[in-house]
Amino acid sequence: MFFREISLITTEHSLLLTLLGAPLLYAFMYGSIYINKIEENIGLAVIDEDRTELSKTLIDEISSDPMIKTIPAVDLNTAQELMYRGNAEGYLLIEKDFEKKILSLKQSNITLAVNASRFLPASDLTAHITNISLTVGGGVRKIYFNKQGMNDSQAMANTMPIQLNFKPLYNETIGYGSFLLPGLMAIILQQTLLIGLCLSMTIERKERKIGELKSISKNNVSVLLTGKGLFYYLSFMIFSQFIFLIAFSVFNMPFRGSLFEANLLMTLFFITLIPMGFLIGSFFKNPILTIQLLGFSSYPIFLITGYSMPFDSLPTAIQMISNLLPTTPFLRIYTMIVQGGASIADLGRPLIHLGALTLFYTIAFIGRLKFLYKNQKLNMNETVN
Repeated sequence: MFFREISLITTEHSLLLTLLGAPLLYAFMYGSIYINKIEENIGLAVIDEDRTELSKTLIDEISSDPMIKTIPAVDLNTAQELMYRGNAEGYLLIEKDFEKKILSLKQSNITLAVNASRFLPASDLTAHITNISLTVGGGVRKIYFNKQGMNDSQAMANTMPIQLNFKPLYNETIGYGSFLLPGLMAIILQQTLLIGLCLSMTIERKERKIGELKSISKNNVSVLLTGKGLFYYLSFMIFSQFIFLIAFSVFNMPFRGSLFEANLLMTLFFITLIPMGFLIGSFFKNPILTIQLLGFSSYPIFLITGYSMPFDSLPTAIQMISNLLPTTPFLRIYTMIVQGGASIADLGRPLIHLGALTLFYTIAFIGRLKFLYKNQKLNMNETVN
């Protein structure tokens, strides 16, 4: 059965290309998009209506941030035009009498407008400008308290009575690429493996070789699953080593967990995908339709697993569908091991969930295979009659 599957793969060029070329091609193609991980030189138009030493200090502090590229604008209309044309992601307006109000202990406003149609530049600009404004404002207050006769520690305590000690964990740079790439690599392995598995079973049905499978395996489904799925398992375990050892290093993604435990997880994941892929492929006889279905399902699967947003925030119906996908518990365990450095022993609930899905898809494939055996036997009897 194992060598028969190798023969099938080598004779079907579409299957061979999908299995051996797609995982590497997609890993580097998608990975290269986020190789820098952090945005730089986001355009910000600045209108300084005050033109004082303090407003200049604020602009210099903003300009020193490597993420922000300040663009001087003579007035508000010019700044808005820069944002509308896409030359700037937003504009900052420093109002007249900015310094005068602050030095007289009155509140002074600055206005930040951002183009929120792209959420990353908008959120990053807002966060960085807020921090810089608080820092400059705190410096002004400290100078004021120093002039009142307080020493530096007393002035700092009055300036900032609550000190926020902000420490982002697991994604220290808070980069979108650092968050997205580890999960994306896993999805690439999953979808290319599913395409290969589904294509294999679709070709069997197209060429009417279901009876041959029964004969070679002697009607033993475990023999069929092991022999037919072994090549895919071995191939994608090798690909997963490449992802862990090469791709993570090339794209500067931290791998905090145990490689041994990550491989145990990949083994269970692939064992779940093998009967699932054969089950899905057994419903089709057109290889092109199978490729289209699996290709277009990649992004929806990624969205409904709860990787990009809290799982509890998804609609109840979507949560129910998501829980039927092995991707959902797998990504929970995978993320905690790879990015959080957790042990697989600490993740019992999603591990049981993944194991239950392994059993579910194996039983479902056995039932489907028996139906196909019976159906082919009936067709043969009708042909003889």
